Amino acid sequence: MVAASAMTASLGGLLFGFDTAVIAGVTRALTDRFLLTPTSLGFTVAIALWGTIVGAACGGYAGSRFGRRDSLRVLALFFIVSALGCAFAWNWVSFLAFRSIAGIAIGASSVLGPMYIAEIAPAQWRGRMVGSFQLNIVFGILVAYFSNYVIGTFNLGPTEWRWKLGVSAVPGVLFLLMLFRIPRSPRWLVEKGRLAEAERALDQVAGPAASSEFAAIEESLASDRMAGNQPLFSRRYRIPVMLAVMIALFNQFSGINPILYYLNDIFTRAGFTKVSGDLQAVAIGATNLIFTVVAMCIIDKVGRKKLLIVGSVGTFVCLALISVLFLTGKHQNLLLWPLGGFVAFFAVSQGSVIWVYISEIFPNSVRAKGQSLGSFTHWLTCATLATFFPVVAVHTAALPFIFFSSMMVLQLIVVIRFFPETKGFTLEELQYRLETR
Repeated sequence: MVAASAMTASLGGLLFGFDTAVIAGVTRALTDRFLLTPTSLGFTVAIALWGTIVGAACGGYAGSRFGRRDSLRVLALFFIVSALGCAFAWNWVSFLAFRSIAGIAIGASSVLGPMYIAEIAPAQWRGRMVGSFQLNIVFGILVAYFSNYVIGTFNLGPTEWRWKLGVSAVPGVLFLLMLFRIPRSPRWLVEKGRLAEAERALDQVAGPAASSEFAAIEESLASDRMAGNQPLFSRRYRIPVMLAVMIALFNQFSGINPILYYLNDIFTRAGFTKVSGDLQAVAIGATNLIFTVVAMCIIDKVGRKKLLIVGSVGTFVCLALISVLFLTGKHQNLLLWPLGGFVAFFAVSQGSVIWVYISEIFPNSVRAKGQSLGSFTHWLTCATLATFFPVVAVHTAALPFIFFSSMMVLQLIVVIRFFPETKGFTLEELQYRLETR
């Protein structure tokens, strides 16, 4: 049951990945259809990301108030409404409205999905299980790129972009149906005083370890009550707060999301055609998926910190090479290789670690708020970068990549100096290690 429940919750990641990446295949069509300038194109791409900020900010509250599982059901409906709304959008404003609904669902799912999985997963499997959320994100990205490529071969003309966006309603319906087969989070049930339900849920997901898990959860919550249930932004939680904000900032300062959103435009700048650009995007998506699988296989053995260090070095080298290609204007036909390398290093490190790490470092009583904080920071940074990426790149294509590569050097220093390792500890053990008393 625990594996099936984690797999179901992680399907929110598939919709997350699909809805964020599918826009890469329709930017040119949207520009022509709505007569967009580089500035308004940036806003059109980023509108979903500004929605993610709202979703991330509200997702923690919804998860605490209504439960992780039931809140995910509402998000599944949001994904479906957004997909159909974008497919039938009648003007630019309506398109923006429906894309913002997708953003709300993406932002909230980035809070609730990893949190639910972390709360049902055994400590020895938690990295892989929470990592399945990221695996589904990158699988969704690959499906989006492949879907764009396949639909593009049908020569559907002016309606092509509508099909590319509307097709995501299908996995949205599947996600909603599967959510009716999983239990509530036992930690949320204990927090709400619904102890009999919590015991039944733990029997389903923890098996023989249910009684000891139940006792540890009660002890953790009792400790929080004795400390006065302090707010998230208090001295007691300053270390988890600092770690969540930093890992979210550096995740986006790598440039991963702007690069994925504008991937087809980047290939166009390097001289690729529309169809070849779609095909190159599929190769990038496949690379992302392969190396996320690698990360899932090793994250509980190698550890989170070591992966972040390796990723910092690798992404810096690849981003620096991309900068050189655009600065010199030579050998741009080789762009796929450093871009693929960048995605590979990102997938095996920051991409797989972020949602695992944020879901681990906060104690039970403030986990929803902490997850919201990390996700809010992630999406606010993402939206800002995606908004201004085309405005900056239209003048100097290399400039964004120079900035991203310099940020990876800074990330390397910060991770080595400040980030603790979290692998192998239960959530309650991590609470004791990371709280400031």
